[in-house]
Parts: sequence; structure tokens; C-alpha cells
Amino acid sequence: MLPLYTETKNNLQIELRPSVHASPHLHKSLEIVYVTKGTLELGVGENLYHMETGDLGVVFPELIHHYQVFDSAECEAYYLLASPSMADAFGSVMHQKSPEYPVIAAEKVHPDIGYALDTLYDLEKDIPLHYKWQTEKSSKDRIREVLQQAYVNVIMARSLPCMTMIDKSMVGSDDIIYRMVSYITGKFRESLTMTQMAHDLGISPYALSRIFSGTFHRNFNQYLNEVRLEYAAELLHRTDEPITDICMDVGFGSQRTFNRVFMEHFHTSPREFRNHQWAADAVREQGRGEEV
Repeated sequence: MLPLYTETKNNLQIELRPSVHASPHLHKSLEIVYVTKGTLELGVGENLYHMETGDLGVVFPELIHHYQVFDSAECEAYYLLASPSMADAFGSVMHQKSPEYPVIAAEKVHPDIGYALDTLYDLEKDIPLHYKWQTEKSSKDRIREVLQQAYVNVIMARSLPCMTMIDKSMVGSDDIIYRMVSYITGKFRESLTMTQMAHDLGISPYALSRIFSGTFHRNFNQYLNEVRLEYAAELLHRTDEPITDICMDVGFGSQRTFNRVFMEHFHTSPREFRNHQWAADAVREQGRGEEV
């Protein structure tokens, strides 16, 4: 589950995968992270929170967050993205509030949460890719979605009593970096220029360029392409959507440009990347099946 994208076409998405560094991003989904191996650093707003094995992190929608991994040992976690509609009983809380401290220590994580995540993962991995992207749902699909919604609500019901809520405005930041990340996350699939972004944010292109260089250590186009590529990688891994459609969906004007910058960033072609990810998933699933 790569981070810099707006929304999945599904109401719920969950992966059990190795933890990796993820740049600052935000989206409209509820995000849950549960560390199963090693450690993880969760950044929310301007603060960084250390997570040990068994710890649970909860990030409400529309908050900038990121991940860092400093542990040299194997690190793995559940990463869950859920539409706010999947936890509608907590909608007003998620819209207005945020956890003051977004991490629940392992000894305080209710057993129901681990069970719910395991079940959600089993429900998700059993859905063939072509079913995940169809527009019409069968009765079986609707039953599955009801179950998913129930388990997301269980996670929230068991998590929130362990946290102190504060106003969401106290967690985010009004500084230009926050506004930049928010702007690009919302518009990266459009034809976007630094001049237009500077105009919309009310600052000079020169100042914006200096911020990109000093804060992100790359220029505007490099950062924008990375956002698009990480979203493309997510689609390649998680869906069977044609590569030509993905190219346009993530904001590239031509497939030739998409293939070139994808190769420069990932050192492999989009098709090879997809095949490698799917093969790795199959090996991991086979390994877990043998463990059971």
C-alpha cells in the first residue's frame, strides 16, 4: 500500500506487508496501522511517534502523516485504509477530532482488534482482482461489505476509549509545507504546474521552488512525478487495470513519459513491477499457509 494517492476505488483496503519509508501524505480515508514485526515510526502532523510490535496507530482522515523505518530487523505491519462510511458511527468524531496521541501501546490493544484485522485481511485477500473493480456487486459482495463495515466499527469502538481526542485543527499545520502537500495530493492527477500552484497558494514561484529544494530535496516536477508514480505502483500491485489506463489515471500525458520516469524511479518497467509484486504476494501467501 503505497501512500501518496487520494482514494482507492474500494471502501476498504488492507495489506499485511513489510514496513517501508512513506513520505508525508494525506487522504480522505481512515488509516489503521498495526505493527506485527519490528518497529515503525508514525508521523502525524508535525510529531513523530515510535511504535513497537503489537502497537496500534490510528490516523483520522485529512491529516498529513508519514512513516519511517529505522529498525534493521524485519519490520511488518497491517495497513488498513477504510472509507469514513465504513465507520459511520464515528463519522462526526473523525471529522472534527483527532487522537492527541495516535498510538495505543500493545498491552492496551484489545484482542478484538487483532481478530478484526485478521478477519478483514482474510476477507480482502479472497476477492479476485477483477471483482474488486467491478461496478455492480453481487449479493455475496454486499454481505462481505457488511462484514467489513462491522469489523471496522469494532476496531474503532475498541480503540477510541484508549485515546484522548483533541480538535483536529490542533494536529495539522497551517504552514506552507502542509498546504503544499495537501494541494498536490488533491490535484496530482491533473495537469499541474508550479506556476499554477504558486498562484493558488498565494506565494511566488521562486519561494515555492526554494521550499521544494530545501524541504523535499528535489524540484517540483520530481516531487510531483514521485507522487504519481507511487499511486501508479499501488494500482499496478493492487489491481488488474490496464497499464495504459493507469498511465492516464495518475496524471501522465503519455505512456512513453510514464514508462521512462517509472523505469528511472523503480529501475524496472511497469509490467515487470506488477509481475514481481504479484509473484511476491503469492510466495508470502504460500509461506503463511505452510506456517498454519
